[in-house]
Amino acid sequence: MNNNSFSVLHTEEPIARGRIPQMCFAEFRRTILDAVADGQRVAALFGDLPQSGDKVDLHAILSDSTQGILRAGKTTLESDRFDSLTPDCPQVHLFEREIAEQYGVTPEGHPWLKPVRFHAPYRERAGSIGNGTTSPVIGVTDFYRVEGEEVHEVAVGPVHAGIIEPGHFRFQCHGENVFHLEISLGYQHRGAERTLSGGPSKRSIHTMETIAGDTTIGHATAYCQVLEALAGCQVPIRAEVLRGVALELERLANHTGDLGALAGDVGFLPVASYCGRIRGDFLNLTALLCGSRFGRGLVRPGGVAFNLDDDRKQQCLERLESAYRDAANAISLLWDSVSVQARFEGTGTVSLEDCRALGMVGLAARACGAECDIRQDFPSGIYRFTQVPVSTWHTGDVFARAYVRWLEIQRSVAFLREQWHALPDGPIRADVGACKPDSLVMSLVEGWHGEICHVALTDAQGCFARYKIVDPSFHNWMGLALALRGQQISDFPLCNKSFNLSYCGHDL
Repeated sequence: MNNNSFSVLHTEEPIARGRIPQMCFAEFRRTILDAVADGQRVAALFGDLPQSGDKVDLHAILSDSTQGILRAGKTTLESDRFDSLTPDCPQVHLFEREIAEQYGVTPEGHPWLKPVRFHAPYRERAGSIGNGTTSPVIGVTDFYRVEGEEVHEVAVGPVHAGIIEPGHFRFQCHGENVFHLEISLGYQHRGAERTLSGGPSKRSIHTMETIAGDTTIGHATAYCQVLEALAGCQVPIRAEVLRGVALELERLANHTGDLGALAGDVGFLPVASYCGRIRGDFLNLTALLCGSRFGRGLVRPGGVAFNLDDDRKQQCLERLESAYRDAANAISLLWDSVSVQARFEGTGTVSLEDCRALGMVGLAARACGAECDIRQDFPSGIYRFTQVPVSTWHTGDVFARAYVRWLEIQRSVAFLREQWHALPDGPIRADVGACKPDSLVMSLVEGWHGEICHVALTDAQGCFARYKIVDPSFHNWMGLALALRGQQISDFPLCNKSFNLSYCGHDL
């Protein structure tokens, strides 16, 4: 490919919007396809409506993890139709559906074009997507159907048992065997991205903390890194350490809870009950830092809002060792139980080839053998100075997704020990000035699900003209659908929990 077609940029380094190459759509499309064929990945593909004119701009951010660089390019659609990239590049299928829904344009040749979040287009245009109305009804769409003798359809959700978020799952089955799973979301759509336009404002950080409640630290950190880059702010090293500590505590709590839930799904109740309690211990460590079990109020532009004195640091170390000791004892029961392993191994397998074709990220990708981790590939904050080993497994099944969680728990604990024992002195927050005008900046953070991507475009006044958020679950939901093919429908709860993807993070 011609690497000069797109501009090279790095995370948290703003570039002038005028430096982003403007190209015709054919060249834009060819550059993306060549890059993906060369091993790069589409981190973000999104639309924008410039103030002048009615034509839609498309922006693409390519991730080249082997070189640790990003590439950005744009095109302007000359009509309401363009040639879909999806048939040649499956990883953009959801991005194109999102663009179609938001801007009323049509990616021609898209294999299954339908709404992502079931909202009206950002502007009134002819040829709306989905059910042909400008205000689609959530969940009302054309579902894929398999025809044949004794083939039947099972619909699950959007309302589920327990206190969980809504999502609709449509299975095409022959007996217990699943031919196809279609996942329809959008029930949690809040218009988060649109509320950020014209910012940053005092409310912006609160929006970020509620993008996905279980990823409060991850999204807040990505947002703050965007602001700090645009303002040229240098975050104090003590604050960088405390952010890293909070991020790993978020990972510990969620991974531990997920392992307990997986145990519960196969009826292995000792680990289910133990891990539920131990998850609370890790959440309480975050509360010890800032008063909130989910980290609300901790990460703020310029650093953090809460310091850690010596007494609380010692409490943190003692509580960490106690919680980790209990976690190790409980989780080890999973690997020692033949009946648990019989349910985990070979269930819900996703191949490495499919993982890469879909652009999967995070632990779901690492469980397929993909060595991808933002902390290694695009390190920021404290991760620029210390390395967390990448945890991978090769089988791509429920066992792999469970075992990668356990490996990451061990490595997060080692990271926390190191950082708390060597916590540097100094301030915890720096002043953040005005944002650089007419710029593009990108931030990447390895949340507990995987890659969190934030992209900001500023206008001539330094305000957000467009703010794009890509939660890791956005990349991974199709991976869950593939994991169910050829499985028993009774395996769905287990497969679903092994991914444990975010509805809110997808629906924004």
